[in-house]
Amino acid sequence: MSSIQNFFGEQHRSCDELFEKMEAAVSRDDWQQAGSLYQHLSDDTLQHFANEEQALFPLFEEKTGMRQGPTQVMRSEHAELRELLQRIGDAVQRHDRGEVLGTSETFFLFLQQHNVKEEQVLYPMADQALQDSLQELVDRVPGFRATTRG
Repeated sequence: MSSIQNFFGEQHRSCDELFEKMEAAVSRDDWQQAGSLYQHLSDDTLQHFANEEQALFPLFEEKTGMRQGPTQVMRSEHAELRELLQRIGDAVQRHDRGEVLGTSETFFLFLQQHNVKEEQVLYPMADQALQDSLQELVDRVPGFRATTRG
């Protein structure tokens, strides 16, 4: 598998794990842990979106000329996901278990659909289009390492 798919897909899985842990803490009414896990989840999710919106998407658009395609859809979905994530954080602050769990269900279902589109459509397209531009991602995305296809 290619480096874009691996790197960004791993970020998805890492955020999923944090989400599940946060949800479990809320279910136990462990609000201190839930708050800490929410902050970590929020930070990592927003960093992932920034990695895509500020580095991957612009580079993909530049190299393919597709500016109104899949990256535009992903940006729009990121905006909706940010709003849901903020609602979860607000509910965690209020210790509102019902609101956290209800909004979390919506967030997680939407996030999973979003991730599938990225992993099955956008990332494979990006891997193909950006093979000669991986160093630019290395320079722009924290922790990204270019690997060659084997």
